[in-house]
Order: sequence, then C-alpha cells, then structure tokens
Amino acid sequence: MEWDFQSAEQLTAALRGGAVTSVAVTEAAIARIEREDAALNAICVHDFERARDAARRADQARALGEHQPLLGIPVTVKESFDMAGLPTTWGMPQHANHVPADDAVVVSRLKAAGAVILGKTNVPVMLRDIQSFNEIYGTTNNPWDHGRTAGGSSGGSAAALAAGLGALSLGSDLAGSLRTPAHFCGVYAHKPTLGLVPTRGMAAPPAPAMPVDLDLAVAGPMARTARDLSVLLDVLAGPDPLTRGRAYGLALPPARHEHLSDFRVLIIEDHPLIPTGSAVRAGVRRVADALTDAGAHVEHHSSLLPDLAEAARIYLLLMLANAAAGLPGEVYDQLRTSAAALRADDPDLAATRLRAMVLSHRDWVAANNRRELHRHGWRQLFTEFDAVVCPITPTPAFPHDHTGDLESRHLDIDGVAYPYFDQLVLAAVATMPGLPATAIPAGRSPEGLPVGVQLIGPMFEDRTPLRLAELLEQRIGGFQPPESARRAIAPA
Repeated sequence: MEWDFQSAEQLTAALRGGAVTSVAVTEAAIARIEREDAALNAICVHDFERARDAARRADQARALGEHQPLLGIPVTVKESFDMAGLPTTWGMPQHANHVPADDAVVVSRLKAAGAVILGKTNVPVMLRDIQSFNEIYGTTNNPWDHGRTAGGSSGGSAAALAAGLGALSLGSDLAGSLRTPAHFCGVYAHKPTLGLVPTRGMAAPPAPAMPVDLDLAVAGPMARTARDLSVLLDVLAGPDPLTRGRAYGLALPPARHEHLSDFRVLIIEDHPLIPTGSAVRAGVRRVADALTDAGAHVEHHSSLLPDLAEAARIYLLLMLANAAAGLPGEVYDQLRTSAAALRADDPDLAATRLRAMVLSHRDWVAANNRRELHRHGWRQLFTEFDAVVCPITPTPAFPHDHTGDLESRHLDIDGVAYPYFDQLVLAAVATMPGLPATAIPAGRSPEGLPVGVQLIGPMFEDRTPLRLAELLEQRIGGFQPPESARRAIAPA
C-alpha cells in the first residue's frame, strides 16, 4: 500500500489496525524525501536518525496499548521553531550556527503526542516574505510548478505536504504565512485565534525563548485534509505552562453547526485596496455556489462588515511598528526623516507602512483602540453570520521574484502591476482582529495551479470554520497531489 499521501487519520487507523508499523511509514517518508526533495528544497534540516528512534518508540508504545493522538505519524516543523540540537536561523546567515538547547512549547507537544519529526522546513529571511528563500538553505520551489514560489513564510511546510513529505506540518502566521502557502500549494492550514497556541520558542535568534504574547502572530497546523487540522490543533492548543493563562485548548466551544445547510455565510470577493484576480475570484465563487447548492444562507454584502480599508491600515501600523522595533538606530533615524517628509494626506499604503515603522507609543495605543472597535464590529457581524469566505491573496502562486526589496517588487494581477506588499491586506482581514481562519483548496487556475480561499470564524470559535472546511471538502473535494508527485509515488 502507498503511504505517502495518506492523511494522519488514515495512518493512525492503519497503525492501530496493524496494517503497517511506524518504522515502515517513517522509512517510506525518509526515502521519499531523499528521492524527491532535491527538486523542491522544502525540508532544509533533516533529523532522520532521531525520527527513526521516535518511530521505534512509537511501535513499542503501541504494543503496550498506548494511543497518543499522533503516535508514529511523520511530521515536519517550520525552521523558525526551536528544536533542541537543530539549527534555528530564521534564514539569517549570521545565525547559521545558532542551535537552541530546548524545544519550543509546540514542538514539545508534538513529541508528547507521539509524532515522528522528520526535520525542519524552509523559510524566508526573518520570515518576512511571501516566498521562502535565504542564503543558508536556498529557494523552495512549488511542487505544482518549480518556477513558482511555494509561498511564505511557511512555504517549506506547504511544499512538503503537497509533495507527500510527511502527513502534517507546524507553521506560523503573521501576514498570511500559514494561509498563503496553503493556497499556493493546494493544501489546508488553520490560523488559530490569537493567543490560542503558545509561541514560546518561536523567536528570532539570538533572542531567548521567553513566554511573550506576540501581537498578531500565531502558530498553527497544516495538513492535507481539513479533519487533520483539527487533530493537530487539539495537540497544539492550550496555555503556556510558564504563564498558566486561560485554558483554551479543548475548552473551545463546538462548531456552531454540523450541516452545510445550517451555516450562514458572508462572501467577500473584493477588497477596496487591491483587486481579486480572475482565478481566485473563480475559487471564491465555487465555494459560494457549493454553499448555496447545499442550502446554506449565503449573502454577498453586509452593513455589519467592518471597514476593510481602515482595517488594512490598522494592521500595517500594528505589524510594522513591532517589526521595526529592533532596527539599528541609524536605520530608524533615516526612516523618521523619510516619514516626516510625507504629505499628511498621502493615502498610499507605502506611506502607511513607512509611518508604521516609526510609530510613537501614543499612536500605537490609538491604533490598538481602533482594533478593539473592529473586534466589536466582528462580534456583531458574527451574530448574523457563522463564517466569512474571502480570498487569501489576489493570485495563485507567482514566479520566483528575488529582485530588490519588498517595496520595489510588483505583483501581476490579470496583467496589471500592483505593489508586491499590498497583497497582504487580504490576510489582514482575519489577522488584525485576531480571528481564526482556515485555508482550503477551492479549485485550479486556468494554468492548473491551486487556488485556495479562507474561511474566517468568530474569535475563539475555531471549530466553526474548521467544521465548515470539513463539510466543503466533502462537497467540492480537497487536496489532490500534483501530477509530478503522483508519478513519484513509491509503494511502501
């Protein structure tokens, strides 16, 4: 039997039923990585010997009657999470030899759940790109078209899943870094509610692994099925033991509904600050049509929807004020000089980004207060709707573009060039207020590239968009391996 593209749930059933051993599944995964990943460069740090040891322990534990949720399941971990004994570089050459002594909290939880960790997946420098490339590990290619990006910053994780290199992966998301790679590679991802999953051990080197409450950023699951997202989220969620905060995790409320016909869904096709390309628009409409055909209540407009243009600008202020906090003094001074020269009424997003990097604390507090008003608006909206469907980025995966910096690049949307950085405003729809969002496959572009959409749910009601993702998977289909991956499948 072929194990490469089995879901974690399918593998668990096979392992419990004695159809295969953890050692055999792990050896098959390692062999596939050694055979296929040279062309993709998805898994940048191998940990095969420890994976083999973990697989042997999993088989022994199962023989003794143990049933951890991920017992013997091969997974990968984004390079930005600390794993004791392996490098955590965030793609920065000056930290190529940074090897932490301890695991990130979520890595510890993977191990405690019995997961077999195959290695770490590639990222962009400082996780600050929509592509995954750096001087240490090189470029990750999209399994559907090696000339295109797999996305960022969890691009290595998405590429690995699409290519059958492990059943699950751990990623993170600040600017769509779970959702965009999933969309580009045709897999699933879930951006949890802000604060649901602990992020200690996900800090850029050489910063220590402290229990810091990251603003906007989350850690979350990636998989090839919607159900597997829930399985992995249950392993990851819960308070950091150093802070003993509110016990979210399994205390999350159940999904609002169990049948598609009961869902009330708002569809967003357009964003006021950037157009939606035709291929992505078709994906959104495919999901909307499936919901309508199933009897769901579907609307395309609502006066309750918070102002998306204002939301995008608040997001940029909050995100970039934090990102710029560690800049060298001379760089910060140059930015202040440039920001002071801007016209007060300059509406361009580039001007917003520049102001954000030199934001005063007074202005940050004002932006944060505006965020709370938006959160209240979303709470009101979710009294009338259960989920919102909208694009993740305006286009499918685009060709590799490593020229210049983020501000100098452009994105082609149906033949028209737009500022590269502006595409982040779609991810910001869920990120700025801290809402959960599930990325699902929604078809193919005319060129045959994957197209995904995000299902946004109410805060701390992660199980609602996750359940909606499962139901849509049954209705419109889900992950399909790229043709090149199907040809490369080897029998176990």
